[in-house]
Amino acid sequence: MAEEQGFVIRDRRAGGGTESPSVTGSTAQGSTGVNTPQHEPSHPAPLPPVTFSSFVISLGSSSLMLMGEQLDPQQSPMPVNLPQAKEIIDLLSVLEEKTKGNLTSDEQTVLRDMLYALRMKYVTLASPK
Repeated sequence: MAEEQGFVIRDRRAGGGTESPSVTGSTAQGSTGVNTPQHEPSHPAPLPPVTFSSFVISLGSSSLMLMGEQLDPQQSPMPVNLPQAKEIIDLLSVLEEKTKGNLTSDEQTVLRDMLYALRMKYVTLASPK
């Protein structure tokens, strides 16, 4: 006989603040069909909203890390992966072209400056020494 594991689904999207978990499946004992969570996770501080600028900065940070930049001194450095870093730079370039004329001046500045910094770092690392 196969045992079924139950699971809990929690909607953590911003809403009315009332969370009522939905439970699906059955318990191994099969008595009530409801599993209660053993540990209620703590509620972390709300994250800032995702904006176009934060998206660009996130992609740029990923590319910098792939080029060997250590953004957090507590973390061990990632191995350099120039092809993957270039892929992110190319992705941001496509984004720049496709959003031309549709960005605010601040968004355009963030994208342009990020691309410039990434391209200069990439050229420095990719050029033979």
